Amino acid sequence: MGRSFCLAVGQSPAELSTPQDRLDWLANALPAVVAEGTDLLVLPELFAIGYNIGDQVVARSEPVDGPTARAIATLAKAHGVAIHYGFAEADGDAIFNAAQCFGPDGTRLGGHRKLAIPPGFERAHFTPGQGCTLFTYRDVRIATLICYDAEFPETARYVASLGAELILAPTALGAQWEWVAQRMIPTRAYENGVYLAYANSAGVENGMPFLGQSFIATPDGHELVRAGAQPEVIYGTLQLDKVSAAQTRLPYLRDRKALGPDIR
Repeated sequence: MGRSFCLAVGQSPAELSTPQDRLDWLANALPAVVAEGTDLLVLPELFAIGYNIGDQVVARSEPVDGPTARAIATLAKAHGVAIHYGFAEADGDAIFNAAQCFGPDGTRLGGHRKLAIPPGFERAHFTPGQGCTLFTYRDVRIATLICYDAEFPETARYVASLGAELILAPTALGAQWEWVAQRMIPTRAYENGVYLAYANSAGVENGMPFLGQSFIATPDGHELVRAGAQPEVIYGTLQLDKVSAAQTRLPYLRDRKALGPDIR
């Protein structure tokens, strides 16, 4: 029997108004998540603080080992499940739109700082990150790309070339961008032969409506599961042998080298 991995995507309510409200929602959701046999729960972009909060981003930013991080690490350990979530990372004078993951023993497994800062309020607050790394959890090689990062074909191709089998993409996708969730981002999984989990918020936050429609896409061009417009947690069992099978069937990662140095 091949390797399998149980993934949950938490499409949390956008209207949760404080960081404590968000921690309370997570704590209440975790018993059901664990009951499904989940290995890892992925949560949306800036889950810990809220997305459409303007200048409050500054006051709610924390270092990677700040109070919210410690609370989530404690929840991960108490429930025996890995938790991957978005937050505003404070590092000196800089603030990053970031995500990190704590394992079921409460240790930090890895993190990512958003590379591409889109037009809008984010550019007034966030410094772009630099580079991508993978972390390994339960023998699965995992990369993170936050929202706009994943809309560039180059980023998904790069982490797949590093050996990623699963891309976690926390997002804060507004209701007007349905094509991105329905067509663009699932294509990133297919064209690289990897699993991709897209975790969005649902509902309205300070006048901003979110699309919802979180999903898990498979390496062979299928949709394992997709959420609707309302808050919910969705689940999927990943069969990791499908990654190598998809990359053998469509060897884009190998054959792109034949395109020549000016293209690849």
